[in-house]
Amino acid sequence: MTSHYGNPAMEPDDLKLAWQTLSRRLERHDALQTRVLLEQRKQKALSSLRPLFWGQVVQTLFGIPFILLAALLWIRGGQSGEGLPWTTIVAGIVVQLYGIATIAMAGQTLLRIREIDYTQPVVDIQKRLAVLRRTYIVNGMLAGLPWWFLWVPLLMVLAGLGGHDLYANAPELVWIGLGVGVAGLAATAWFHGWSRDPARPRLARAVDASVTGGSLQRARAQVDEIARFESE
Repeated sequence: MTSHYGNPAMEPDDLKLAWQTLSRRLERHDALQTRVLLEQRKQKALSSLRPLFWGQVVQTLFGIPFILLAALLWIRGGQSGEGLPWTTIVAGIVVQLYGIATIAMAGQTLLRIREIDYTQPVVDIQKRLAVLRRTYIVNGMLAGLPWWFLWVPLLMVLAGLGGHDLYANAPELVWIGLGVGVAGLAATAWFHGWSRDPARPRLARAVDASVTGGSLQRARAQVDEIARFESE
């Protein structure tokens, strides 16, 4: 049988084979496009975490001066015949511990970032991001909240380096500063609980966003979008 144009008409079996071949090619093309799209989303998620990575590098550098200040204080105390007042020693320990904790938590956060393998299934990536989020929140609390009162021992250390005992010379400044710090911590805790009230969902989301960090939120959004795409 021939067509009106002189070409042989396709037999039903040939037509079926051609359709199956075309269908397989389309499936391979769709699978390739899907894989490319998923890889692009994963790369966007990885790029979203770069500000968080560099932020932790800066935090590490930020913690070093506190350790150095405490070390200089111990050196001065060792060179002094009278030694250091016990209040200045306590202040030096607090400042040094803060520097160590700041660096340690930054390192822990960097480790959690490195543990994320974007070649793994999306569920595993989501779990890693959840662990990173918890670590980052603890990191932020340890690095930020102490500043309600940390400035007091910091002033005491600086005074000690200059050969002065701040607590002996201005005890009211020390106690007022510590009192303000306690009040600030209490107010922060109250506001956090108040903002989590179900009656204030927008405020709760805003507080959560500020605590979590923008880069981590963007990475989670990208991975969640991949999960929704794969489930469709």
